[in-house]
Amino acid sequence: MKISQNILAIATMIGTIIGAGVFAIPYVFSQSGAITCLVYFLVLGVLAILLHLFFGEAISRTNGEARLIGLTDKYLGKKLKILVGIAFFIGTIGSLLVYIILSGEFLNLIFHGLLSNFQWSLIAWLLLSFMVFCGTRLVAWTELLLSAILFLSAILAVIFCVPKISLDNFSLFNSSKVFLPFGVILFSLVGWSAVSEARYLLSDKRQLKKVLLISLSVCVVFYIIFGLAVSGVTGKATTPEPFQALGDILGYKIIVAMGIFGFLAVATSYLTLVNYLKHTFMFDYKIARVPSFFLASFSPLALFILGLNQFIALVSFLGAFIGLAEGGAIILIWQKAKKMGERKPEYSINLPKAIIFLMAGLLVFGCVVQFLYK
Repeated sequence: MKISQNILAIATMIGTIIGAGVFAIPYVFSQSGAITCLVYFLVLGVLAILLHLFFGEAISRTNGEARLIGLTDKYLGKKLKILVGIAFFIGTIGSLLVYIILSGEFLNLIFHGLLSNFQWSLIAWLLLSFMVFCGTRLVAWTELLLSAILFLSAILAVIFCVPKISLDNFSLFNSSKVFLPFGVILFSLVGWSAVSEARYLLSDKRQLKKVLLISLSVCVVFYIIFGLAVSGVTGKATTPEPFQALGDILGYKIIVAMGIFGFLAVATSYLTLVNYLKHTFMFDYKIARVPSFFLASFSPLALFILGLNQFIALVSFLGAFIGLAEGGAIILIWQKAKKMGERKPEYSINLPKAIIFLMAGLLVFGCVVQFLYK
């Protein structure tokens, strides 16, 4: 039983983390160089792991159900709760909007020309919203299945790419684009919205630390392999949406495979993120379940229908915004929870103050460079 719960929790984390950001990673590998991106993954991978562990510890020190906004209210006060709340809703609804946009594009790749991107997005939204309405455990089991298919699709895509990889396509280092990967990689590693859901699925809460470490490590390795494989095939022709470039080289079948991979990636992320938003309305704002579901599901849909559908512009903004606003809040919450926590946590992270300041500095730096390289 414990193994099953651990797998569900890991699937929830991985399904949330691997989302829209993955599709820009081959692009930054091709533009900034493989060595540059590997260094970024090392540094930002450690940063992301620590932020997720901080958030998990803060939740473990707190009685009752609370998400980021509730924890901010409890540990940082009403004023910061308003600011973090605004940042949270902008970041979360914006991310859900990105997933709605991409789901339509990927379904259109799979079912070429049958419906428009807009119509496929509406169909995907309807299906995924129904799953969220049915509850957390259905979401978790769905993510387990979709994550398994996702990795199978990704492995097949990498296998297709490997015979076509050319060493001439690899760029090792490009000084003019040295800061470009920061925002994309930071955005691609954000998944703390799933920490509460992962903990909820574990009867043995002591497994949370292991779940977070495994989930983030798997995602980092996966991103590196995917980035190297795709950029090794398409080289400088790699675009932020690499599918067309791959199709020109590998044919229509790879386009369909990439469409399946893409849809599964954004679907798993959408499921957990909208579920997290629903629970935020329920537990932090004391709104009933059904109204919370409608607020969480229909907010991004309304923006989509109003015409906000520029994928790259949205990801560029969200990478900077979420990293600094929510990541900074998590550091402050974690520090306060250590002093004001209501219960003994299942694990505790202790770091020198210099490391904490360095983490905060990296988040500020990431925000600046993301706006420079939008």
